[in-house]
Amino acid sequence: MKVKKITTICIALTAMLPITILNAQNMEKENRVPQHLSTFPIGEENVQYAKFFIGKSYLAPLTSNKELNTPICNVTFEPGCRNNWHSHTGGQLLIAVGGKGFYQEKNKPARLLLPGDIVEIAPNVIHWHGAAPDSWFSHLAIECNPQTNKNTWLEPVDDEEYSAATSPNGELSAEAAKNQSTWYATYHDNLAITDPELAEIFGNFTFGNVAKYGQLETRSRILVTMASTIATNSTTEYRKTLHAALANDITPLEIKEVLYHAVPYAGMSKVEELIEVANDFLSEKGVKLPLAPQSVVTPATRMEKGLALQKDIFGNQIDHLYETSPANQLHIQKYLSANCFGDYQTRPVFDPKTRELLTFAILISLGGCEPQVKGHIAGNVNVGNDKQTLLTVATQLLPYIGYPRTLNAIACLNEVIPEN
Repeated sequence: MKVKKITTICIALTAMLPITILNAQNMEKENRVPQHLSTFPIGEENVQYAKFFIGKSYLAPLTSNKELNTPICNVTFEPGCRNNWHSHTGGQLLIAVGGKGFYQEKNKPARLLLPGDIVEIAPNVIHWHGAAPDSWFSHLAIECNPQTNKNTWLEPVDDEEYSAATSPNGELSAEAAKNQSTWYATYHDNLAITDPELAEIFGNFTFGNVAKYGQLETRSRILVTMASTIATNSTTEYRKTLHAALANDITPLEIKEVLYHAVPYAGMSKVEELIEVANDFLSEKGVKLPLAPQSVVTPATRMEKGLALQKDIFGNQIDHLYETSPANQLHIQKYLSANCFGDYQTRPVFDPKTRELLTFAILISLGGCEPQVKGHIAGNVNVGNDKQTLLTVATQLLPYIGYPRTLNAIACLNEVIPEN
C-alpha cells in the first residue's frame, strides 16, 4: 500500500448519473449531507451495499462507458461511517477528494486520508476505509483489472477497532466533536496532527464550552467569526470559515458581502488579501465570478440613502454629530454617511440587524476601537440585538481574539447597557 500526495487529478468523466438533492432544512443538522464536500456529486444513498457498511454512505458512479474498462465512483461517508474488512482480487485505487478519512490494512496502523491523497491497494490485501469520527469524507474508488476483479466482504470494523484506529493523541468531547464537525465537514485542520494537545484544548473550549453559551444559531456564529478573522487578517482561520460557511448554507454572495462590509471598518489593506483567498476558494467550488452586483445607490443618491440609513439605526445622534463637528472635520461625517453607509450598508445582502452584529464583531476584534464599539452597541440595540446577543458574540470570538479584547468588549457592553 502506498499513500502519496497529488496536486492535480485529471479524470475523464464520460457520464454522470443523476443525484438526489437533499433538503437541508428537513434534516437534522448533524445528519445533513454537505453539498460542497468536493467537486464531485454526492450521489444517492448506497442502499445496495449498506449491509457491508456501519453508518450511511452515498454512491455516485462517474463513468458509464464499459468499453473504457475503468469504473470510477465517488463514495461519500457520513462521520463515523466505514465499510467492512474486505479485499479485491484485482486491487483498487482510492483518491481522497473531500473531508477527512482513514484507510487501514489488516495488522497495520491506520492512515489518515486528506484531499489529494492516493491509496494503492494491492490485490487480495484485507483492508477497510471510511470517514473520521468528526468529518464527512469522500473518495474516488477506481476498480483495477475490472474483468476479473472480485470483492470478498468480511466482518465489520467494530467500534473498538475503529476507535483505536482513528483516535488522535488528543481527543475532543462528544459535544465538541459534533459541533466542530458541523462547522468543518469539508475541512481538516492539520493542527490535530502536528499539535494534538493544542488541538484538544482549543477544540474542546471553542466547540464545547463556548459553542453552548447563548442562543446564537450556527449560521450567525460562523458569520461573526468570519468577520473577526477578516479584522485580524488571519488567513488560516478565515479559510476555515469559508468551509464552514458553505457547509452551513451561507451563500457565496453572503461570503463576499462580509468582506465588502469589512472594508470601511478594517480597511482595504486587511481585506484585499482575503478577497483573493475567497475568490480562489469559490472558484475551486465551481462558483462563477464576479457575482451579481448588489449596489442600490448611484453617485447622486449615495449620500441621501446612506444618511437615511444612519438615522434609522442611530436616530438623532447623527444630527448631533453633524452639528458639533468642527468645520475642518465635517468631511469625515459626510464620508461616513455616503461611503460607509451609502456605498456599503445599503446593499441588500444583509439586513441592518445582521450588519450591526458584523460591525460589532469587527470592531471588538480590531481592538483600540472602544468609542466606536460603544456607538455600535447602541446601534445594535436600536435594530433589535439585545445585550445577551452581543455578549454571546463576544464570547463566541473569545478563542479567536483572546481575553484582553473580549474583556474590553464586555466592559463597553456594561457601560452602555448596565447590568441593572
